[in-house]
Amino acid sequence: MSNFTSSTNIRFEKHIVIEEESLLAVDILADATDLSKQCMKHAMKKGAVWVTPANAVKTTENNETVEQEQDGGESDNNSEPQTGNKKTQRLRRAKKVLQPGDTLHLYYDENILAEQPPEPRLIADEGQYSIWYKPYGLRSQGSKWSDHCTIYRWVEMNLEPQRPAFSVHRLDRAATGLMIIAHKKSTAVEFSRMFAKRDIEKRYRVIVQGKFPETPEPFTMNNEIDGRSAISHATLLEYSENQDCSLLEISIESGRKHQIRRHLSEAGFPVVGDRLYGKLAKDSVASEGNSEGNPQDNAEGQELLTEEQERLTEEQPDLQLTACYLSFRYLTSGGSESPWGKRVENEKTYQLDDEYNVHLPSDGDS
Repeated sequence: MSNFTSSTNIRFEKHIVIEEESLLAVDILADATDLSKQCMKHAMKKGAVWVTPANAVKTTENNETVEQEQDGGESDNNSEPQTGNKKTQRLRRAKKVLQPGDTLHLYYDENILAEQPPEPRLIADEGQYSIWYKPYGLRSQGSKWSDHCTIYRWVEMNLEPQRPAFSVHRLDRAATGLMIIAHKKSTAVEFSRMFAKRDIEKRYRVIVQGKFPETPEPFTMNNEIDGRSAISHATLLEYSENQDCSLLEISIESGRKHQIRRHLSEAGFPVVGDRLYGKLAKDSVASEGNSEGNPQDNAEGQELLTEEQERLTEEQPDLQLTACYLSFRYLTSGGSESPWGKRVENEKTYQLDDEYNVHLPSDGDS
């Protein structure tokens, strides 16, 4: 992913209520900004434009029907426009004809739109879902500003045969590892329910700073996260005395935001390369003091802090956390009870190849 950012970044948002009939979205956007139609088409393709239909009914409650499993993963408070309307959707078709009462929402950020997503690696294509290796820097979730650097959008645009793609769980942008992408809405709902019921087993490999305790049973961390219960289990696999680092295998019983990273940091063993919860991040925050940012941009503020630390510490390794194992009972074809048919006593297991896993440096390495 390109880390280039312009010092003269253009960033703004516009909300336009349509008053005339049969107007094209791209024409309206070009007229309302100082940007060209080609520029607006580019922004629409990358997910920066949304539309609320005139006949949509406003809501005041949370519109999510199925909570996504976080995998200790990232959460984006600005993932959708805060219109109070569940029918607000991304608009990618430049020649979409709008009607009076429709509302266009443009969230334009030149630097965000200039980012290039790193390519994921296909592990298995199972037809109605696929398994992917998510590399460092690729996002699990889009924002109101774009979704072109997400794994689901990359898959939707590049997987053959082409089909829809839906995320059913999340993994930190800085983390790597296995992810499930569903290719039907009904399949996505089924996977989301499986995650919610803890019917999918996940394991992670993590390198932490310090000598982690070696215990007969997995070491359990159960500090609450944001007022909600959270349980993580860690097993020591290997320790490097020269590097003073430990390789752990982690399993979790919940999926809170940054759960693994926060639990390990609170236990005194921050993940190597963690620019948000590691020692470097804490030192940086302490040196900055408790400066207050815009509370509405809290999630973005954390991301900006991370990017600033990346510029100051280019030699620091990437986050040493990878999702290495997925296992679940799957449904065969031939029935009508679910997207896959009848439940059978079969288990599907995916393990990350050794070359994509995290490894301790040998004690001979400097």
